[in-house]
Amino acid sequence: KTALMEKLNDAGIDTVEDLLLTFPRGYEDRTEPAAISSLTPGESAYTAGIVTKIYKTQGRMRGRKSLLKLRVEDVTGSMEVLFFNAAFLAKNFVSGEAYVFYGRVTENSGAVQMIHPEFEKMENASGGIFPVYRQIAGISQRDMRKSMRAAIQFAFELPDILPREITDKYGLCDEASAVRGIHFPKDRSELESAKRRAVYEQMFVLRLGLLMMQSGEEDGISFPRDGSEYDFAASLPYALTGAQRRAIREIYADMERPARMNRLLQGDVGSGKTAAAEAAMYKAFRAGYQSAFMAPTELLAKQHYETLRRDLGGLGMDIGLLTGHMKPSEKEELCSALERGDIDAAVGTHALIQPDVSFRKLGLVVTDEQHRFGVDQRAKLGEKGAGPDMLVMTATPIPRSLAVIMYGDRDVSVLDEMPPGRVPVQTKAVTDRSRKIVYDFIMGEAAKGRQGYIVAPLIEDSSDIDARSACGIYDELRKKYPGVSIALLHGRMKEDEKNSIMQDFAEGRYSVLVSTVVIEVGIDVANATFMVIESAERFGLAQMHQLRGRVGRGSAQSYCVLIMNGTGDVARSRAHTLVSSSDGFYIAEKDLELRGPGEVFGTRQHGVPDVALTEMVRHTDIMEELRGDAMELIRRDPDLSMPGHTELRERVETLFGGRAQINI
Repeated sequence: KTALMEKLNDAGIDTVEDLLLTFPRGYEDRTEPAAISSLTPGESAYTAGIVTKIYKTQGRMRGRKSLLKLRVEDVTGSMEVLFFNAAFLAKNFVSGEAYVFYGRVTENSGAVQMIHPEFEKMENASGGIFPVYRQIAGISQRDMRKSMRAAIQFAFELPDILPREITDKYGLCDEASAVRGIHFPKDRSELESAKRRAVYEQMFVLRLGLLMMQSGEEDGISFPRDGSEYDFAASLPYALTGAQRRAIREIYADMERPARMNRLLQGDVGSGKTAAAEAAMYKAFRAGYQSAFMAPTELLAKQHYETLRRDLGGLGMDIGLLTGHMKPSEKEELCSALERGDIDAAVGTHALIQPDVSFRKLGLVVTDEQHRFGVDQRAKLGEKGAGPDMLVMTATPIPRSLAVIMYGDRDVSVLDEMPPGRVPVQTKAVTDRSRKIVYDFIMGEAAKGRQGYIVAPLIEDSSDIDARSACGIYDELRKKYPGVSIALLHGRMKEDEKNSIMQDFAEGRYSVLVSTVVIEVGIDVANATFMVIESAERFGLAQMHQLRGRVGRGSAQSYCVLIMNGTGDVARSRAHTLVSSSDGFYIAEKDLELRGPGEVFGTRQHGVPDVALTEMVRHTDIMEELRGDAMELIRRDPDLSMPGHTELRERVETLFGGRAQINI
C-alpha cells in the first residue's frame, strides 16, 4: 500500500468507487486567461503574460527569506509574482517568454501581486476547468487530480442507479458520463449536464429514503382530541405567540395520528420551545400517559424541572427529576414511583436511559438540544414505552432550504417569532486593540450587579495557535480587576466541578464566567447581560449565535462583543452577519453559504456530494417535482427489492445510515 493510498484510506476513501464519488467542492476556471489590468485583489485568477524581469535575493541573515520576484506584463498592465524560499524555481523562467499563472491576487503598495501561484509555459498550458477537492491531510490538489485521472477510466463500471423512466423523462446523461463530467469537464456545458444528473440522482435518493421512512413508520399511540391545547394555554400567566400556537397544533395533529410521531421543533433561544413541549406533555397526561424529558446537562435538567413544575404542577401533573448525582435511596424511590405511575413526567439527563429506569405507561419522549444526544440514546429512551411519540427540540436553526430536503415539510415545526418584551442584544465587532475598552465596559456592568461571559477558543495558551485562551484571560483579569468575582470553566474540569461552578454562577456568586464553548448549551441566567467572544474569527457563525443566546434573557439591555484577531474575508462576513441580524434562520442560511451544506451538517459521511447538495439547496422546487416519481416507484416496489433496484436500495441505505434516517 502506497503512502497516498494510506492517506486516502484515512479520509474514508477505500475503493475506486469511493474515490470517483468524492466529488469536487468547486472549480477553477482556467479556460481563458484574464487581462492583468482586470485582476481583483482578494480573488483567485488565471492570467498570462511575458516575464520581463527576474530578481533573486538570498536570505543570508538568520530569519530572512530568500526571494524570487518576477515582473510579468501583458498589453494591459503588469504584476509581480513572488516565491519565498524557492530560488530554485528561477531555472523555470526565461526573460522574454510567456507563461500562464493561477493563484490568489494580492496588492502591496499599489502593485498587483501573486504569491506562489501555479504556473506553466504558455506553449504547454493545459487550460480548462480544474476540479478543487476538499482538503485531505498530506494530499495536494495536484496529487488528488492525478489519482482521479487514473480512476476515471473505471467510471463505466459504476452502476446506473436511476430508473430509465427518470433519465428519459428529465433528459439526464448516464452515470459514467456524469462522473467524468463532474471531475474533468471539457467545458461549462458538460459540467452543467453532469451536475444536473448528480442533483437529480441525489434528490431522488433522498425522496425515496424519506418516503420509505414514512411508509415504514411504526405503530404509535393515537391520542384523543380533547381540548388540551386550550386548557394548557389558559393556565399560563402569559399569552402564547402565534408561532407557538401553530407548532402546538402541528404537534397535536401528529400525536392524534396512529403512527409514531418523530417531529423536530426548532427555534432560537428564547422562542418558547419548552412551552410547546409542555403542551405535548400535558396532552399525554390527559390521555393517561407519562412523559420523559431528557436534557444534555444536569444543570439544564434542573432548570427544566423547575419550569415544568411551575407550569404543569398547577394542572395536576407530578414532575420528577432524575440525574446521575442523586443519592441511591432518592433514585430508588423515584424509579419506584415512575414504575407505579405516580409520576406523570420525568425530567433528567442520560440517567433516564439506564436499564433500571422503567415507566408504567410512557407515551411521549422529549429531548432538548438534539445534537448532544446520539441516535442510540434517544432510541433507548423510546424503547421504555410501547411506541411513544418523539419530539426533538433544537436551538440551532436548520436553514429552511435544508429542512425541506432532509425532513420534508411535514416533520419540522418552526418557532420564528419571539415573545413580546424581549430586548434585542446589541452586537459589535472590534479588533484586539479595543480589548481594554471592552473589558472596562463589562466590568462596569458587573459593578451594576450584572453578570456575563467571556469565551475563548483555547483552554491554555499555545505557541502554535495565535488565539486567546480561557486560562490566560482568567489570570489576567483577576490581576487587573481584583474586586470582581471571576470564575473559570473549561472542558478538562471534572463534571462535578463544572456543575458546581455553573450552579454558583446561576445563583449570582460570580459576576464574570471565563469559559470555553462548554457553555454553548449551558445555563439560563436572566441577569447575564454581556457576552465577549475572544478570537472570534476562530468560531463558526452558528456557534457564535448560540453563544450570544446565553445573554438577553431578561428585560435589561444586553451586549455581545466579538473581538477579532484575524480579518480574513470569511471572518469579516461572519462578523458582519452577526452584527446586522439576530434572526437565527437568516444566520443559518448565511452559515450555509459561507461553509457549504456538507460542512454545516456533516452530510459528507452520509454520501451526499457537496456539489449536489449545494445545488439542491438552490432548487428545492425540483425536490417536489421528483416527489411524485419517487411515490410511484415506492408504490410499485415498497422496499426496492425488484430486479434493477438493488443498487438504488444500497444507495438509499448508505445515505440514510443503514436505517433510512438522516440525523442532522
